[in-house]
Amino acid sequence: MVTDRVPDRQPQAIDRLKIDDSSFQWTKQWYPVAVIESLDTTRPHSVLLLGKSLVLWRDDSETWRCFEDTCPHRLAPLSEGRVEKDGTLLCAYHAWRFDGEGTCARIPQAKDAKAEAKHRNHSKACAIVYPTQVRQGLVWVWAESGEEALEESKMRSPALVAALEGDRSKAVANGWTFRDLPYGWDFFMENVADPAHVPVAHHGLVGNRYTDPKFYDMIRLREMTTQNGFSYGITPTAAIVENAQHDFHPPALMHISTAFKSGGALNLVLYATPTKPGWCRHFGQQVLLKDNEGKVPKGLAFFSLPQPSWLLHVLASLFLHQDMVFLHFQEKIVANRQNRWLEAVYTPNPQDKMTIAFRQWFETRAGGNIPWFSSATLPPAEPKKAELFDVWHTHTKNCVVCQRALKRVNWAIRLAYAAAVLVFGLALMVDARTVALHAAAMTNAGWLVPSVSVWALFLAALALAAMGYGFTRLRTLFYRYEFDHSKND
Repeated sequence: MVTDRVPDRQPQAIDRLKIDDSSFQWTKQWYPVAVIESLDTTRPHSVLLLGKSLVLWRDDSETWRCFEDTCPHRLAPLSEGRVEKDGTLLCAYHAWRFDGEGTCARIPQAKDAKAEAKHRNHSKACAIVYPTQVRQGLVWVWAESGEEALEESKMRSPALVAALEGDRSKAVANGWTFRDLPYGWDFFMENVADPAHVPVAHHGLVGNRYTDPKFYDMIRLREMTTQNGFSYGITPTAAIVENAQHDFHPPALMHISTAFKSGGALNLVLYATPTKPGWCRHFGQQVLLKDNEGKVPKGLAFFSLPQPSWLLHVLASLFLHQDMVFLHFQEKIVANRQNRWLEAVYTPNPQDKMTIAFRQWFETRAGGNIPWFSSATLPPAEPKKAELFDVWHTHTKNCVVCQRALKRVNWAIRLAYAAAVLVFGLALMVDARTVALHAAAMTNAGWLVPSVSVWALFLAALALAAMGYGFTRLRTLFYRYEFDHSKND
């Protein structure tokens, strides 16, 4: 029987502000925009939030700041600028500088110090600042700017997860992955509210499409509210499971937890931030809680194994790309139908209860659409399916961890192939010397079998070449990983 008796494993919205529940306010929210360890602290970073271009950078107090990505001078993008040694953000167009509060610190073209001070102190010389904070390894941005927004942001906390707060002695977590996905925020949330797709779409990685799909019910555990979402439990399908639930906390969190009878738990912490029409930025982490005997329960596939962050990042494609094509084209198909989602689909099974509830929440509580700052519209379907599997532009180029790892992999490739050539050449030299010595000693040398040392050198050269090829294959995961369900046996 499903219960809600997992208080230490449920997502916890800390100090959430109680406000009008009649309509969800998209801009009066905290959104995750970046993973701390993936950011290069020496330069500014361009990020998107609700269709608005923002710039993220760290000042001399080691505080992450967020401005609108426009210099007040001539509206050039500040993300193309520099973080200077004095901790100011420099616009690379005319060298105006700004401190962490958005105040203009330098206007080098001013006539003199008095004129510069006058121009710097003008209200139009300030950068437009958005509140930020760092929690649980993520940079969060409040989606409104100004003094009133700053005060409102202090009254509300991001939707955090209790398993990542307080005492972490029982928690085992490998860290965050992130990716820009070519489908909208609502389709991401609909997908992760649907446990029935997992053994089918992720066949061979998580479950079996032929043997694992089966009947189960979904029971509402937390009633729907506009500001705090809702949650559903799943009737256990395994003897070791005590309960399982999906907990939706708008605007960005879906927390999937499985509590085992042993006392351990598996937590999937899944965030999605709406960036622009047809796209969202996903942040994910798997958190395992040790059982009563201190043992770590089995996690999701190989993602729970100890591994460096960069490897976790590139291997995430093996999972994310199994849903990629479905969700990209599903979004376009629904848009072309031009009718309500609930009228367009046929959902007769109880496994669809949470996806229906999500769409009801989105339509009746949140307007049915995301209020983009820009006038951009949903882009057409990508005609080249292979382009959906791009990893470089959707992750690697924005991740300093993976960029460093890629440099090391490139060096490993060069060294492995160079060593293979050297060892192979050495083997030929040793073999030639052996043949020459043998010929000098015997008039009719006959056929000479290479010595054991020569064979060992040849095998070492082959192993080094294979290592170089393996690193080359690994390198492709930093750029692209294509997946085809018809070939996934």
